[in-house]
Amino acid sequence: MTEYPEKLQQILEDFRWITDRDEWAAYLIEIADRFQPVPERIATSPYPEDHRVPFCESEAYVWAEDRPDGTLKFHFAVENPQGLSAKAMAAILDETLSGQPLEQVAQVSDEIVLAIFGKNVSMGKGQGLMGLVAMVREAARKRLRERQS
Repeated sequence: MTEYPEKLQQILEDFRWITDRDEWAAYLIEIADRFQPVPERIATSPYPEDHRVPFCESEAYVWAEDRPDGTLKFHFAVENPQGLSAKAMAAILDETLSGQPLEQVAQVSDEIVLAIFGKNVSMGKGQGLMGLVAMVREAARKRLRERQS
């Protein structure tokens, strides 16, 4: 199995060391504050349904933009202004997977959601967050398939 990109490994390691619930929440808020909504040159609201994350309670959307170096830049929209977890997950995915080798992005597991949010994440929220990961992973896999054909 391909290792995760170093930036993602670092974030996962950071969350492993946090044991205090308040510290965890503060860190998530800090990450969510770095969320950058999809630029208008990529998409404008209302967003197309084929970019919508299934099961996401925060109405999240994902786009993958091809970069000249063959990697992808990931863009996200989170329509629920209270969607802190979705914004944090989107910021993590953008900051750690944009510009990384497609082979590594294609191997990212849904398990990162549990590593970041813990086993106490609700089923609904967990499904939406895993959906964000799945759409990013699938975009990388799609580009890899296109290269092989």
